[in-house]
Amino acid sequence: MNFEGLDPGLAEYAPSMHSALDPVLDAHLNPSLLQNVELDPEGVALEALPVQESVHIMEGVYSELHSVVAEVGVPVSVSHFDLHEEMLWVGSHGGHATSFFGPALERYSSFQVNGSDDIRQIQSLENGILFLTKNNLKYMARGGLIIFDYLLDENEDMHSLLLTDSSTLLIGGLQNHILEIDLNTVQETQKYAVETPGVTIMRQTNRFFFCGHTSGKVSLRDLRTFKVEHEFDAFSGSLSDFDVHGNLLAACGFSSRLTGLACDRFLKVYDLRMMRAITPLQVHVDPAFLRFIPTYTSRLAIISQSGQCQFCEPTGLANPADIFHVNPVGPLLMTFDVSASKQALAFGDSEGCVHLWTDSPEPSFNPYSRETEFALPCLVDSLPPLDWSQDLLPLSLIPVPLTTDTLLSDWPAANSAPAPRRAPPVDAEILRTMKKVGFIGYAPNPRTRLRNQIPYRLKESDSEFDSFSQVTESPIGREEEPHLHMVSKKYRKVTIKYSKLGLEDFDFKHYNKTLFAGLEPHIPNAYCNCMIQVLYFLEPVRCLIQNHLCQKEFCLACELGFLFHMLDLSRGDPCQGNNFLRAFRTIPEASALGLILADSDEASGKGNLARLIQRWNRFILTQLHQDMQELEVPQAYRGAGGSSFCSSGDSVIGHLFSCEMENCSLCRCGSETVRASSTLLFTLSYPDGSNNKTGKNYDFAQVLKRSICLEQNTQAWCDNCEKYQPTIQTRNIRHLPDILVINCEVNSSKEADFWRMQAEVAFKMAVKKHGGEISKNKEFALADWKELGSPEGVLVCPSIEELKNIWLPFSIRMKMTKNKGLDVCNWTDGDEWGPARAEEEHGVYVYDLMATVVHILDSRTGGSLVAHIKVGETYHQRKEGVTHQQWYLFNDFLIEPIDKHEAVQFDMNWKVPAILYYVKRNLNSRYNLNIKNPIEASVLLAEASLARKQRKTHTTFIPLMLNEMPQVGDLVGLDAEFVTLNEEEAELRSDGTKSTIKPSQMSVARITCVRGQGPNEGIPFIDDYISTQEQVVDYLTQYSGIKPGDLDAKISSKHLTTLKSTYLKLRFLIDIGVKFVGHGLQKDFRVINLMVPKDQVLDTVYLFHMPRKRMISLRFLAWYFLDLKIQGETHDSIEDARTALQLYRKYLELSKNGTEPESFHKVLKGLYEKGRKMDWKVPEPEGQTSPKNAAVFSSVLAL
Repeated sequence: MNFEGLDPGLAEYAPSMHSALDPVLDAHLNPSLLQNVELDPEGVALEALPVQESVHIMEGVYSELHSVVAEVGVPVSVSHFDLHEEMLWVGSHGGHATSFFGPALERYSSFQVNGSDDIRQIQSLENGILFLTKNNLKYMARGGLIIFDYLLDENEDMHSLLLTDSSTLLIGGLQNHILEIDLNTVQETQKYAVETPGVTIMRQTNRFFFCGHTSGKVSLRDLRTFKVEHEFDAFSGSLSDFDVHGNLLAACGFSSRLTGLACDRFLKVYDLRMMRAITPLQVHVDPAFLRFIPTYTSRLAIISQSGQCQFCEPTGLANPADIFHVNPVGPLLMTFDVSASKQALAFGDSEGCVHLWTDSPEPSFNPYSRETEFALPCLVDSLPPLDWSQDLLPLSLIPVPLTTDTLLSDWPAANSAPAPRRAPPVDAEILRTMKKVGFIGYAPNPRTRLRNQIPYRLKESDSEFDSFSQVTESPIGREEEPHLHMVSKKYRKVTIKYSKLGLEDFDFKHYNKTLFAGLEPHIPNAYCNCMIQVLYFLEPVRCLIQNHLCQKEFCLACELGFLFHMLDLSRGDPCQGNNFLRAFRTIPEASALGLILADSDEASGKGNLARLIQRWNRFILTQLHQDMQELEVPQAYRGAGGSSFCSSGDSVIGHLFSCEMENCSLCRCGSETVRASSTLLFTLSYPDGSNNKTGKNYDFAQVLKRSICLEQNTQAWCDNCEKYQPTIQTRNIRHLPDILVINCEVNSSKEADFWRMQAEVAFKMAVKKHGGEISKNKEFALADWKELGSPEGVLVCPSIEELKNIWLPFSIRMKMTKNKGLDVCNWTDGDEWGPARAEEEHGVYVYDLMATVVHILDSRTGGSLVAHIKVGETYHQRKEGVTHQQWYLFNDFLIEPIDKHEAVQFDMNWKVPAILYYVKRNLNSRYNLNIKNPIEASVLLAEASLARKQRKTHTTFIPLMLNEMPQVGDLVGLDAEFVTLNEEEAELRSDGTKSTIKPSQMSVARITCVRGQGPNEGIPFIDDYISTQEQVVDYLTQYSGIKPGDLDAKISSKHLTTLKSTYLKLRFLIDIGVKFVGHGLQKDFRVINLMVPKDQVLDTVYLFHMPRKRMISLRFLAWYFLDLKIQGETHDSIEDARTALQLYRKYLELSKNGTEPESFHKVLKGLYEKGRKMDWKVPEPEGQTSPKNAAVFSSVLAL
């Protein structure tokens, strides 16, 4: 309700006045209400106050049944009849909520909702009650427990809410937008713009949303788009209340007068069939509230603030005889509500009293209310007293069984461990005679066992089964068994659960609530996802890679740059490294190093992932270093080498990661050989294992220095002695890298025990350092918090959990000495020497920990790799608009913020460190971080085909001319065809349902783009067949039109290109801002491995789709709207792209460029009705063929 223009006396009800109530009886309070009630001097709220039993109710006429006090002296701000139970809810100006049960108004519950703001609206749901305050939405159980608390922006001023369905809520107020909230996820899903000064009242029918504005207007909005369809300018001053019933809308409000706002005694009534006003209704009270109470007729109840209530027909005349008076305790009525059964009216006044008026002695609030749950009384079992001095006392009086055996609860845990029944092995005869059809095996029954009987074996007698080696029937149906492993849930291997819709209904937001992009794990060799994320969040590496472009078909730097570009564009949606991993699999060095896993090894976890990712780390840095050293720039990519990073032959990867060293070899004859070298990373070298037993303390800095300045005795060739001699090999550092990369090499129990021992020693030293004053939780005394608030305040009582399993420092200091030595020490920001001096003093640097890659040991899944990454300010600024640093856990598509101590805590039983990344402080200031898009328009010009037999007569497209180069907003028709590289892996469950374990791996085979405007509209300018070096399992000819040999450069007659060449064309079109028109583009872009902004995609699948209905095929849409027969025998991408363009033109024609959604909605209803009648099949009359593209190809040849 809008309170503008109401009685000025309301200003005296400030919340601060009611914090403590004086026990003196209020002058406005009816003394009869307080019979037998003691006023507590502490200000405790009063109990419900029923009226006298002698009240007589006349059947069919509203009269007062009960009055109660909710809170003495605190005005009632809102009242609401519960829609599910026989309850009445009231909220006060002090933020307190009270509920009353039944017509007797017995107090049911009472609790504080908000400490300062008034409750402005209440809405009942099945499981609880929604309360709206100024900038807070709270969902609470009927007993007062909080289900969720959704805090809005502090600048919001909310007044009304509207429940549109069981899980969607609209919230409006005095601002220029309305929020849509999803009650399942408790997130804002949409923000609708409205005109200033906002919306204070909302209603809904099956045709419109009705929004009441303080300016006196009522707007009618579309249910789907929320666009304004009609608008009624009801009052010149302000709107007080309105209601809708059937085809009528009635409103009351204030009109502008010379002296200000005055209550208008004319109700405005509108006919919603003709959308015009009918005769205003003059009433005899000052209307502040109104409601339709449709029983026998559509009568209106009009309520004034002084307590007068009048009933009248909206299209008739008001009769003064129909006025009755509510006797409020306070001077004003503040709220009014009608029950769902229309048998009860509730009024709340300014003194905290609630009045219930009914039309029968025993009214019901709802037609069908469920039973209300009440708190059970406290029942205490009364046992007879036992006198232990009596020897003859019967022991049967003791309610505990008497036994001499050990109780079951006293058994050791080893004896009560679960022992599930294991399935017996399949009979060898069955396996020998089994025949497979698809993924199902059939075999005759050997009849060696009785039917439906399996011998039961205990775990002790069946030693051949291992409790951890068995795999449940389906990875989708596996239950959580926390007693079998100790791995924290967020660190476990995440898998995508596929449905019949594929990935469309998988909730990735459940795993990632940030705006950073995860990576999907189902692609072969996706174990490196965590390292890709580490490289991406190194700002100089990210900018360098995205500036790189070369001519090589399979260049890891180029593909990594394309993947980084996708991660930049994503707003929390996961990406996949299909093209990068495809290029990775083609590099011979990767195969030689054993970095390419077979699908079986990857699924079973046979490979040692820790060693694998450390070898991959060394390989990728070396490969990027080599790719960056190539300075030859092809003509088609001119300008690509103009990166601001590097102009010399050396690569920036070398500047970032390379460390220059001197390797000295000293023979026992005195001959010394020195040679210079460089390395991109270091491997930790641990002390002799014999020292670990004594618990000797080693700083991480000591081990790191030992690993960098390595000294060892080996056999080497001596030129002086001319034979192999024992030599002393030493390594000295000339120049330190900007990014220090360390492979931990924890590959055996020996290294793991060393880490565990050092963590225990460090923990004991930390406890001793703090004098044993370590809290189990992060709770501090008031004095500690005051000390923390001071400029020199330091946290002196860390948590035990923050100190456990930690040996790794967050920062290290490295200093080059004059005699080519190296000093390394652990560093904390509290030390005297600071980073400012590090810039001044030559050769002294502070390195901060930026990322840790860890190996998760999990016997159920074979283990996985995750990364802890410290995400810098620039990334938060781009994604979230804030400037701060935060540690995150990256586990494929699961991303979660973590505490910084978690990044260096390694429980060696399941969490083993693999790779560490330390970066110099102020690293970003040393490099130019500008990104210049290296892809130029020349990629769209004509290029040669890879196919040897292609002739000009086989050309199916005309390349773009210079004057046809696309501009921002141009339309481009797109379609792609695919082939299958790996078949889908599925299993048949015991209940007969099919579950997908791993989807089929697709590869793009043909990409077509057609012009969307101009004189050559509909003519293709890209029609590329993509050459592939991987084995194709299924060409899908019926659906793709691709035949064996079309992708082979030796025999193909098509225009054959590389995937990278066509990918660059599409990337240029995306970057320039064109709009792609097609059918089912989401899957196309996913397989091509492109991230396209949503505003650049016009998908006819969704343009011609009604909510909660099936998707319609392009073939049926073309027949229904365009009278075209397409996709007769096979699919053709040129035909499909052109048809999608024509459908989009048809959509604009039918919807009048989107301005008439109602008329287009009728068209869609007709489409779905026709589809259901024809079973969504296009008729194929004899002799009628699809008008394919003969006319178009003739125009192509003419051009």
